[in-house]
Amino acid sequence: MKQLLFCFCLVVMIGCSQQPPKHYTHEVLNRMTPIKDQGKSQLCWAYAMLAAIETEHLRWGDSVNLSPTYIEKMLEREPEAPESKRGMGATLISLIQKHGIVAYDAMRSADAPAPRFVFMLGAEYTPQEFARSVCAPDEYICLTSTDDAPYYEEVELDVPDNWLHQRFLNVPIDTLLVKTERAVRHHRGVCWESSGHAMAIVGIAHDDADNKYFIMKNSWGTNRPHQGMEYLSFRKFRKVTLAVEMTREAFRLR
Repeated sequence: MKQLLFCFCLVVMIGCSQQPPKHYTHEVLNRMTPIKDQGKSQLCWAYAMLAAIETEHLRWGDSVNLSPTYIEKMLEREPEAPESKRGMGATLISLIQKHGIVAYDAMRSADAPAPRFVFMLGAEYTPQEFARSVCAPDEYICLTSTDDAPYYEEVELDVPDNWLHQRFLNVPIDTLLVKTERAVRHHRGVCWESSGHAMAIVGIAHDDADNKYFIMKNSWGTNRPHQGMEYLSFRKFRKVTLAVEMTREAFRLR
């Protein structure tokens, strides 16, 4: 009898461990550049925000593929930057306004010297000039949701990753969810952050129970179950979202 009970438990455990993966139906999948791999770095915030900017440009028909390692190199010029090289999407926006940005193929290793010029369509730009063409000053708005501060006022997020002491517009979480979904459905680039990770949102899906998910472009390479994509449920979005960045134009969509 004990042997039969053991066999039954083993079958149950095996059955539970071999459950089929959840099936997702895509409602919207926006254009994106190829999945990148941040390796062992903690630069997910740079990869995510650059991916959001890239998707925003692809919506216009303007293809840009930007270098996270250039940002990693520029951190060496920032005395307040933590040794971990962590930051936020808002940090990336500030850094490219100050130091510029270059194309992905122009700098793939932070061990190389930073390029002094960007060559695009037969023209020569400084990294700062090129940055203004891909992310205009004050183009993006940084959003958060916390009950600890008044809504519709700007607050400084008191987290180590916000070492530039940047301010975020505080909105109710329901508003943040609606604004994010609307932006994605209009094919806008969106950067999402929790306290531990950042990804670009590139689409919307639902499962067989009609639960909704954001489709996330991750920066952990393609050797994962969804080939570099992740699915964040709307329910989890409400619980773990720290910040969201999108263009001000996207935020004003009705």
